[in-house]
Amino acid sequence: MPFPAAALGCALLTAVPPGPASLGPLVGLSAERLAVADRVAAAKFGTGRPIDDPVRERKVLDEVAGRSARAGVDPVRAIAIFRDQIEAGKLVQRALFRRWAAHPDRAPKTRPDLDTEVRPVLDRLTVEILDAVRTSERIRASPSCRPRLAAEVTRAGRALDAPHRAALARAVASVCAPR
Repeated sequence: MPFPAAALGCALLTAVPPGPASLGPLVGLSAERLAVADRVAAAKFGTGRPIDDPVRERKVLDEVAGRSARAGVDPVRAIAIFRDQIEAGKLVQRALFRRWAAHPDRAPKTRPDLDTEVRPVLDRLTVEILDAVRTSERIRASPSCRPRLAAEVTRAGRALDAPHRAALARAVASVCAPR
């Protein structure tokens, strides 16, 4: 379930307690992964390749489960976080497809190769995001997680357009431990 905009606003009203832990790296890497979704969209647009790719998504989640266990991250939590990352990427792709269909002159002129150019970047980000999940475990389990997360999403979102801001909120929806 997406991190509702209303919850972001309400969470910002709560003071963010001081402390050394930060969700900034995790949010920043999530935003970087969304920027790569632009390249995924460019590779797929106009080719008939679907945005939804359940086989590829399952493969990514299976890899995350294995990598997370080796990295000392709860695989169930990691899968939830990466499921959100994947759904957020699809939000970006859909927004770009709509934009490019409405304004063909803004559509990408070249298509990056998914296998050789884009997926290696996503694979690198997977490792980095899992590391950020591992190093932020204490803050993600704390009661201050939601306000801290909201502050980081707001900070990172300033540099993003509306579809990417919405997708960023979706990408981090499962970062904080459930209450």
